[in-house]
Amino acid sequence: MRYYLIKLVISAALIVLISEVSKRFALLGGLLASLPVVSYLAMIWLYLDTRDTHKVSDLSWSIFWLVLPSLSMFVALPLLLKRLPFFPSLGIATAIMFMCYSLMAVVLRRFGVAL
Repeated sequence: MRYYLIKLVISAALIVLISEVSKRFALLGGLLASLPVVSYLAMIWLYLDTRDTHKVSDLSWSIFWLVLPSLSMFVALPLLLKRLPFFPSLGIATAIMFMCYSLMAVVLRRFGVAL
C-alpha cells in the first residue's frame, strides 16, 4: 500500500508542478508538459512492479506509435478555441484525437504492426 501511495504522490506532484509553472511561464510549462514524464514514470513503475523488460519494451513501442495521433489534439484545440469556449473545444479536440487513434490502429494493423 505504501508503494502505491508513493507512486500516487510523485505522479500527482508532477502534474501540480507543471500546472503551477505554466501559470507564470507558458513556455517552461509547455516544455515540462511536453517531456515524456508520464511515459517515464509509467515505464519505471511497470519495471519496478514486474521486472519484465519485454513489457517495458512493448509499452515504449506502443507509446511511440500513439504519440503521433495524440498530436492532433494539440493542433485542433487552439483552432477550436478561436471560435468556441474552452470545455466544448477540449471535448471536440479529444474526440478528434480518439478518431486519429482509431485511424492509426487501422493503418498500423494493415501494415502488420501490432500494438
